[in-house]
Amino acid sequence: MTLEEVVIQKPSERAQCTGKALEEVLFSAKANDCLTIGVYESAKVMNVDPDSVSFCVLAMDEEFECDIALQIHFTLIQAFCFDNDISIVRVNDMQRLSEIVGDNAEQFEDAHCVLITKPAEDSWEDPALEKLHLFCEESRSDNEWVPEITLPER
Repeated sequence: MTLEEVVIQKPSERAQCTGKALEEVLFSAKANDCLTIGVYESAKVMNVDPDSVSFCVLAMDEEFECDIALQIHFTLIQAFCFDNDISIVRVNDMQRLSEIVGDNAEQFEDAHCVLITKPAEDSWEDPALEKLHLFCEESRSDNEWVPEITLPER
């Protein structure tokens, strides 16, 4: 899909397309060992090597909406991403995100933050990741700094 096709899409179509693109990128990054999962693990990676981070996904469920500590972590992560030009989105279904980034035997309790990192040898490129970067850039131009994406159901 070209940039022109993305721009002329209706908002509902764009949201659905973006959700599928995010799912594709997460599966691809997982297969290439380019994921960091968890708030604390993500903070460590961003602190040690911020240039290795390509994309950030924050996940929130109703269960954690009142978790003040998590909200503070999200604020700090968002600020770090803005300062380092890292694209960032929010999803509203941590369980679904956990299903995507985990495997059948392993479900992550702390999938509130997932980073997509760049491999050391730069051999992994995903066109869906470029779509997500364009979506984030377009959202920022509309003053939506952390756009929300709905992941497709299984």
